[in-house]
Amino acid sequence: MIAHGTDGRSSVHSGEELGPQVAFSEVELKRIDATIGALCRRRSPAEYADQLRFAYEIDGHSVSILEQRPPWDGSPSGWTSHGVARFRYFRSRDEWQLYWMRRDMKWHPYEPVTSTKGLARLVKLVEDDEHCAFFG
Repeated sequence: MIAHGTDGRSSVHSGEELGPQVAFSEVELKRIDATIGALCRRRSPAEYADQLRFAYEIDGHSVSILEQRPPWDGSPSGWTSHGVARFRYFRSRDEWQLYWMRRDMKWHPYEPVTSTKGLARLVKLVEDDEHCAFFG
């Protein structure tokens, strides 16, 4: 799993020593950062960097946007993450599908627009959040 913070740095997180294979080419990774990464950077104002940040992580063919917050009790255990949106790429159909996390803490297809060929269109839907499904 590759996690991308608001500072543009990447880190690999995996329970396995070698980690999973990244399903995207370098060009696709740059496109993901230019769309999803840019949204995370816009939603992470510098003045709140110690309280709230948005990051994305890549796991196989999925890219998830995460809301991250510091521990509420000040413990050094690290920031907690909560899923905001997930984009899954289906290479066989050359199509992206958008998911949102419901109260049951599971990812569900986003019904107004479930899939499209262009990632940018789905990122715009998340950013606009017309139905308050992503940012509340």
